[in-house]
Amino acid sequence: MKAVLGETTVAEADRDDLISIEGNWYFPPSSVRWELLQESPTPYTCPWKGECQYYSVRDGDEVLADRAWTYPHPYESGIERVGKDFSGYVAFWKEISTQE
Repeated sequence: MKAVLGETTVAEADRDDLISIEGNWYFPPSSVRWELLQESPTPYTCPWKGECQYYSVRDGDEVLADRAWTYPHPYESGIERVGKDFSGYVAFWKEISTQE
């Protein structure tokens, strides 16, 4: 599967390597083109997943704020709820389409 913004692939991995959480596909960290992401200062803590790290995504000269996120150190109870360790996996907002 691919996470695509315009004509740029931001992440790509086999579907079996992704994790689906609450309708969002989370890509393994090794599949993400990190050079297209910029760490964001936006704070958020999910009550069951833990502290979130947002990233802005570059599309040419444009920067789309907070369009990607990850849980670097999710709560153990969140990992149990999902059934897999999703530490560091990255999900993308709707402008970044997920394609098979």
